[in-house]
Amino acid sequence: MKLLLLLLLMLRRHVNKEQTNLNRPPDIGFQMEKTKNNNLTGSGRLAKMMMMEDEEEMTRSAISTLQSREEEIEKKKMQVREKVELQLSRAEEETRRLSQIWEELEVLGDPLRKEVAVVRKKIDMASKDLKPLGQNCQKKEKEYKEALEAFNEKNREKAQLVSTLMELVE
Repeated sequence: MKLLLLLLLMLRRHVNKEQTNLNRPPDIGFQMEKTKNNNLTGSGRLAKMMMMEDEEEMTRSAISTLQSREEEIEKKKMQVREKVELQLSRAEEETRRLSQIWEELEVLGDPLRKEVAVVRKKIDMASKDLKPLGQNCQKKEKEYKEALEAFNEKNREKAQLVSTLMELVE
């Protein structure tokens, strides 16, 4: 990353130098010096062109390095995205499985609940029927006790009358 920043900075400096040279007003002394330099040797010009070619080559290599790094980053992004999508699909599948299992458990639990509800209804109905029968039974027991008392009283009265008759006949 530092290398890329350094290369970009060098590229900007080079571009700025070229722009300032183009934007500079023509100077007669400068032009004369330039013609002198041009007349000096072709080797100076060649060296300058070599330097420019070297700078261009450096910028090209920096750009290609930057592009290759960007491609690597994009590849890694795609790999991460694929992994996340894969995990997401697995999680969705597990959610579907859990919902199916939950439904199956509810189906298994429902018949049992229905049976329990039916038995409770029957118990409630039996309790309702039993209540008046219990009251009727208590009433009948009371009548029985009264009838038994009346019977026993009449039996005692008869026994007394029989004993009185026996006394008289003797």
